Order: sequence, then structure tokens, then C-alpha cells
Amino acid sequence: MNKNIIATIFAGAAVAFATGCPAPANTNMNANRAVNSMGNGMNTVGNSMGNAANTVGNSMGNTTNTMSNTTSSNPMVGGAAMLATKNIIENASNSKDHTTLVAAVKAAGLVDTLEGTGPFTVFAPTNEAFDKLPKGTVDTLLKPESKEALKKVLTYHVVAGKVDAATLAKDIEAGKGKATLKTVEGGSLTASMEGKDVIITDEKGGKAKVTIADVMQSNGVIHVVDTVLMHK
Repeated sequence: MNKNIIATIFAGAAVAFATGCPAPANTNMNANRAVNSMGNGMNTVGNSMGNAANTVGNSMGNTTNTMSNTTSSNPMVGGAAMLATKNIIENASNSKDHTTLVAAVKAAGLVDTLEGTGPFTVFAPTNEAFDKLPKGTVDTLLKPESKEALKKVLTYHVVAGKVDAATLAKDIEAGKGKATLKTVEGGSLTASMEGKDVIITDEKGGKAKVTIADVMQSNGVIHVVDTVLMHK
């Protein structure tokens, strides 16, 4: 072949390459595969991050719902939320209506007992209930020398086991209008109904009305009462 013709062919090829001639088919396919691979990788990462965000969001939502359900399942007492995940002392300590009761429990050395596994049913007198006692009674009971007497008064308000309102109502019906409850102190309480109210009668004939029932605790249940109950 004529050398001039060969030179012309190479020169034309060089010009075509320089002016943007199409790349070979294999090169284009490899480039497309690389781009697609990067795109798929980005989609995978995006989906993974999205799934992770959804998982975290669902977990937080479930936790919030659980806390909300735990709180809303109990009535408010003394302006505070009562959490079923907390024990009797923890919840009672948050009630502004039970500061006298909590002080008495501490003075009697019963904190550890009522923070124990139980379960216990506590008929919890309010501050106003303690105020009904003769003047000076509470101050006297809170003195160190009255510790045993105070312990008897407080444990007279405690029943072993978890007796909720439904159970109490069944027991009253089964007892033809009355149900007897054995207290931790050793005495007994009598539960009955007056209209729609649950009434707890002590051994001296004193009566206390249950004003808030079924305050569930991790170690039992509290029923708020409006009068301090007295043993014989």
C-alpha cells in the first residue's frame, strides 16, 4: 500500500478521536455498569438509612405509648401521676395529699417493708384524714418513743395480697353485704357498700370512705381513704 495513503488513514483516525468519535461498545457497557452499580449502592444505603430511621422512630413511639399507658391506667392522686411501675412508697411520696402518711411510715421504720415485693393492699389516709384525729395525736405518734404504737396504727391499714375494687366488690357480695379483711397488724377491717361508696369500718366502729380506688403499684394496690382507721 502506498505510504501516503497509510499516513492519510492514521491522520484521519487521529482527527476523529480528537473530535469525539464514539468510544468502543465494550467501554460504554463497562461505564454503564459502573454507573448502575453506584446508583444501586446509593439506593441500598438510602433504603438502609430509611429503615433504620423508621425502626428508631417506631421504637421511640412504642416507648412513649407504653409510658403513656402506664401513667393513664392509674388515677391521679394528690396532683401527681401514679405509675404502676413504681412501688407504694415511691408513688405515695409524690402525692401532696399523703405527706403525713409518708412521714409516719418513715418514723415507724416501715419504708423497707412497703418498698418490698409484697404484694400489699394499703388503705391510705390523706392529710385531712389525719387532721380529723384529736389535736396532738399525730405529733405524739411521730415521737421516737411512740414508734411501736405508730407501727400498729399504720399496719392496721395494710392487708397482705392485692385486693382490687373488683375483688372487694365480689367479697362483699359473697358475704351478703360485708367482707372481712385481715390486716398485717393482726386485727380486722370490714368492707361494705353505702350506695355507690365502699366503706371500710374499723374495730372501734369508725368508718372511712374509699375516695380513690385501684391505684395500682408494682407491689400491690392503694385505695385512698378519708379517715384514719383505729384498731382496738
